[in-house]
Amino acid sequence: MRLVTRADLDGLASAVIITMKEAIDEILLVHPQDITDKRVEIRSDDILANLPYHPSAGKWFDHHLLTESNEKPPTEFEGRHRLAPSAARVVYEYYLEQDPSLERFAKLVDETDRLDAAQLTPDDVESPQGYILLGYTIDSRTGLGNFEEYFRQLVAWLRTLSIEEVLQQPEVRRRVDRIRNEQEEFRSLLQRNSFQVNNVVVTDLREIERLPAGNRFLVYSLFPEANVSLRVHWGPSRQSVVAAVGHSIFNRTCKTSVGDLMSRFGGGGHRGAGTCILPIEKAAEAIDEILFELQANG
Repeated sequence: MRLVTRADLDGLASAVIITMKEAIDEILLVHPQDITDKRVEIRSDDILANLPYHPSAGKWFDHHLLTESNEKPPTEFEGRHRLAPSAARVVYEYYLEQDPSLERFAKLVDETDRLDAAQLTPDDVESPQGYILLGYTIDSRTGLGNFEEYFRQLVAWLRTLSIEEVLQQPEVRRRVDRIRNEQEEFRSLLQRNSFQVNNVVVTDLREIERLPAGNRFLVYSLFPEANVSLRVHWGPSRQSVVAAVGHSIFNRTCKTSVGDLMSRFGGGGHRGAGTCILPIEKAAEAIDEILFELQANG
């Protein structure tokens, strides 16, 4: 049986709980757009978590908006969906009803809620600790490169070790050290490659050959008057352009439902954050339209 999920702290926390309760023998990490565009073959015994619904899956867990670009689940399906701070929260509630011993993962789920819903403090951005720090080491936007095997190791460690013990594992320490060592370089890069247009801070990273590791929320500290960010970078092998939009975690006045906006361009997300993958030939026009909507909505 496979678990198909997304490679972030939410997918990780979901995987920890699901592998405790299901006979998972393989974990497949995919991007949500791969499910939306049906680029991944989904089997009848697959469990999907933190990803859009797929009719072939045996069980499905998610917390994102059901947008027009994604297939809708039937009234009855195996698993659970509701709007929540994280998919891990939905998974945790589902299995906790069957096994109260899973309550030992409550702190992991609480911290996953905070990171996935961006309910963070300035200290969580400038000097992260615990599960929040661990989450940055598996965030693709941190810039640490491929981490599929690392993700699977973390699942195994978190099932049996405390967060303090996990953070002492050599590979975790290596990634944490790189984040901390490159933070100032990343800060300078953001300042050079970002600009504010009314309420939107735009960061374009397409001309950057090497992206230092860094915290994606730092841009909100650097541009405190902006209430939403638009980050643009290349997709895999420079065959597409990725647009990532997020409400500021400090200036919480943005009125745009990001998931609905991203769905107009084939992507998705939830109210406060989302992404879409754009064909190169349509990227410029789409980015202009996204920027216009973010300003128009305020």
